[in-house]
Amino acid sequence: MLHLLLENISRHIHLSDEEFEQFSRPFVLQKFKRKETVLKEGDCCLFEGFVLKGCFKVYYLNESGSEQTLYFAVEGWWITDIDSLINHVPSILNIEALEDSEVLMISKKDKERLYEDMPQIEKLFRIMNQQSSVALQRRILSLTGKTADKRYLEFLEKYPGLEQRLTQQQVASYLGITHEFLSKIRKKTSLKK
Repeated sequence: MLHLLLENISRHIHLSDEEFEQFSRPFVLQKFKRKETVLKEGDCCLFEGFVLKGCFKVYYLNESGSEQTLYFAVEGWWITDIDSLINHVPSILNIEALEDSEVLMISKKDKERLYEDMPQIEKLFRIMNQQSSVALQRRILSLTGKTADKRYLEFLEKYPGLEQRLTQQQVASYLGITHEFLSKIRKKTSLKK
């Protein structure tokens, strides 16, 4: 169960077996059923979660009440509302399990304790936050500067194989388009192959 977490953090820092045991100790395994809400808009986010199994969507409802998906989190990804977690404000995001899923959860308090006890963990999360900032910047640039066709191709590259696990509506929400327009893009893309 912990090997995926070890693989994930080993891309950024090295921990001995004893250090990894200390690092992983405060994580708690939680299971979520398909369609179960992990975080609801208005609640305060008190966790960061590492996805061991399954798929989640992180989204918000825009002014017209439509879902806008920020990202999907699959095996090896992290889920949280970083603004709510850090600033202790009500979340504007929702996190929902799209499949039966398993997540290793850590509380903000336990994470802060790890920072104090293991300085390399602060480095780990700094690196991961920098990578998240880069991904967010790229996502904004894609949404504001690229055609829906190009965004769809980027989605397929970023999330290989995920399209088969999602509904057309979920993919369209991530791309910022209607599912009807996505059908046209998919048809056009398949004709080019």
